[in-house]
Amino acid sequence: MQNINVGNIIRKLRTEREMTQKQLADKMNISDKTVSKWERGLGCPDVSLLSELSDLLEVDISKLLSGDLAPNDFVGGNMKKTKYYVCPVCHNISLCTGEAEVSCCGRKIEQHQMQKAEENEMLSVEVIEEDWYITAAHPMNKEHYISFVAFATGDRVQIIKQYPEWDMQLRIPKRGHGMLIWYCTRHGLFYQLI
Repeated sequence: MQNINVGNIIRKLRTEREMTQKQLADKMNISDKTVSKWERGLGCPDVSLLSELSDLLEVDISKLLSGDLAPNDFVGGNMKKTKYYVCPVCHNISLCTGEAEVSCCGRKIEQHQMQKAEENEMLSVEVIEEDWYITAAHPMNKEHYISFVAFATGDRVQIIKQYPEWDMQLRIPKRGHGMLIWYCTRHGLFYQLI
């Protein structure tokens, strides 16, 4: 049964890319009979071929082997409900408006849960000209710093990357109300309403 599911995925992704069995086989230096065998569920790709096959078909290896490409449920368009993923190694930022499987630096990353900032954790927000001027007395060294600040409204998210050697200060054009979101490399994801 598992081979049939894997074979169905291979056939579906191959045809989506408008490749024949022969074209896929040629790219992998195998015979088209091997691809046909996989697609009919009479065998599975050898482990040594999985990485190349996943690259050619643009699919995660685990999804290929599970035989499941079910689409995520649509969560909605409110950008305030965006999910944030931050790599614990390089602090790379990924955002998603629905469910996702995210990985970076060879690790699967879980969604960060936002915490409402306590009074002593909040960023300082002043209005200067037509901008919000945002500052913090937060440490900004390589071991402990604010990695990014974002402003989310119902229809958009603006992200400003921060670096350890910078002072924590930035300006965001003032437009409506929304959520000010930031990521501390030691304590996680916070928000406050402005």
